[in-house]
Parts: sequence; structure tokens; C-alpha cells
Amino acid sequence: MINKKIEDGIIIAAFENGKFNSITVQTLAQLKEIVKQANEDDAIKGIILTGTGRTYCSGFDLPTFLGFKDLNEAVDFFNVSEDVFLDLFMCAKPVVAAINGAAMAGGLIVSMAADYRILKNHPKIQLGMTENKIGLALTVVQSGLMRYGLGSDSNFREVIYDAGRHDPENALRLGIVDELAEEDQLMARAKQVVVNWIDNPGRAFTMLKYTVRKPLYDQMKHYLETENWQQGLNCIFNPQTRATLEMVVKMMQ
Repeated sequence: MINKKIEDGIIIAAFENGKFNSITVQTLAQLKEIVKQANEDDAIKGIILTGTGRTYCSGFDLPTFLGFKDLNEAVDFFNVSEDVFLDLFMCAKPVVAAINGAAMAGGLIVSMAADYRILKNHPKIQLGMTENKIGLALTVVQSGLMRYGLGSDSNFREVIYDAGRHDPENALRLGIVDELAEEDQLMARAKQVVVNWIDNPGRAFTMLKYTVRKPLYDQMKHYLETENWQQGLNCIFNPQTRATLEMVVKMMQ
């Protein structure tokens, strides 16, 4: 789920689900409503995504994946997640990820939908996309957001294909995050970015963001509507992949 509060006209949306703050269907529904509120309420200046406790977000809830009975159930889930990620990507207000701890897989993808990413500067924090090693592919929106956020093919290859884990310094080098901040400055800096970007005459930020992001949004929407991307979700049902997912779930308990 998401723990939501409003501070200084900014929605603070904190992932909250057990030790690892995984993303469930409920989380996605709440995130969609938060974006809708930011878009429709002039009093809202922007959104800050963060995590509860010492973790930012570990990604999608793996027991949910293991519970899919067939491809149709997987498609239903990812239809929702793709839609929510696109909404977040095109939010009319600034979205800043204040990454307070580990961000993996879907947790990293949702951060890439934001406009700016600030990571707590702590050497033990790890960020990464281990899907390739597990046996999971990325959907068109997930891949599009990661490529957009990372900014280059070389960064994409190192993060996605190598599927490693990265400390804060390496995350900064690879464009996974935009800056590092000490723990006591993380939220203040995130708020500062939101205010600096939106509190200008006519809120020009909204149109600037729209013109930059709309072409990729259209491209991803077109692919979703015209290509048979759903078959790529069959990787979830691969016996080796499922065995790996089951092992990861046990390790996280």
C-alpha cells in the first residue's frame, strides 16, 4: 500500500508493505489516485515518492506473480501496472523520487517514471534490476521508462542486461539517480526540487514536461495497442524462472 500525506502542498507517497515495501494491486490503485489528485488539484504542487522504514521499494509483490494461474491473469495485472506507470510518467506536476533505501526491480522502474531521483547517501544501499538473472523480461513501458531515465544505450545495457546491484556512487555514475543527499537532507531537497520547478509564472513546467515526454508516451501506447506484447509474459510461467522466484520469496521471509 501507500502511506499518503500532504506537506507544504506536496503529496508525500511512501511505499509501505512489510519489510520490503513491495508493489501490489492495491499499491497501483492508490498510486493512480494520487496522480489524479495531483493533476486535478491546483493546490498540489507535486509528488514525492519515498519508502517507509529503511527500504524504498523492492518491486512487484512476488507472491502475486507466483499466484498467477494463467497468462490471462498476468496480462490483467500488467495492463493495470502499465497504465499506472504511464500516468505517473505524464503527471502534470513534478514527481521526485526520494530514495531512502534499497530500490530494486519495479521499485526502480517506478522511480524512472519520476522527473528526478535523489538517493540517500549510504554505502550499504543497493539499487538494481536483476530481472535478466531471474528470467523475467521487461514490458514495453518498463523498458521504455528505464531507457528514458538512464539516458543512454550503454547505461541501459549495464543496468538491465548485466542485472547487477549498484551502490550509491555507481548509481549516480550510471544515471540511475540524479544526485545523492545525506539522510537528514533527503526530503528537504526533494521538496526544494518540486517547488523550484513548479512555483513559476503560469507553471510553465507542465507544458515543458508534456512536450518532452509526450512522444515516448505515444510510442509506448501505440505498442501496447498494436503489438502482441502479452506473450512476453509467458516467462513468468517458465519452470526455471518460477523456481528462482520461489527461492527469492523464501530468502525474503
